[in-house]
Amino acid sequence: MSDPFMLDPNFKRSAILLADHRKESTVGFILNRPLGMQINQLVSDFPEFSSEVLFGGPVATDTIHYVHNVGEILDESIKVMSGIYWGGNFKKLKILIESELIKPENIRFFVGYSGWTEGQLADEISVGSWYISKMHANYLFKSPPQALWKQITHNMGDNYTVVAQIPDPVCLN
Repeated sequence: MSDPFMLDPNFKRSAILLADHRKESTVGFILNRPLGMQINQLVSDFPEFSSEVLFGGPVATDTIHYVHNVGEILDESIKVMSGIYWGGNFKKLKILIESELIKPENIRFFVGYSGWTEGQLADEISVGSWYISKMHANYLFKSPPQALWKQITHNMGDNYTVVAQIPDPVCLN
């Protein structure tokens, strides 16, 4: 969760799922930046599928990533945590969608990703740019993206409930 006063427009009031965190780098996806287009509008041979694409972050914006809850049927998926998987075999993904075994509520698509080099994210956390919160699969698959930052911040407890109420832009406060 970004601090409400973060000035970087890529991350202002963003909720991010960290999909891969290692000593040398971290990869995540912004969960609350809809792009206003469907996945089949971006990928020409993709089946008709009503799933809005999100801006995953400013890194490699020429790539598409997906996070889902069907890792047990999508080969090559990487388990992020209980109920959340990243990636998988793209050809099989399209077949599972055409077969209606994967529905829009099972998956989120992202253009680009958010990335940090070794020590960068830890430094940003230490200066208060980010709040750390537990991730729940329901945030990803059941909550409307536009309400997610406020919802997660509110759910973090008493001190953060006040932060969740800070208006955007802050000058309205």
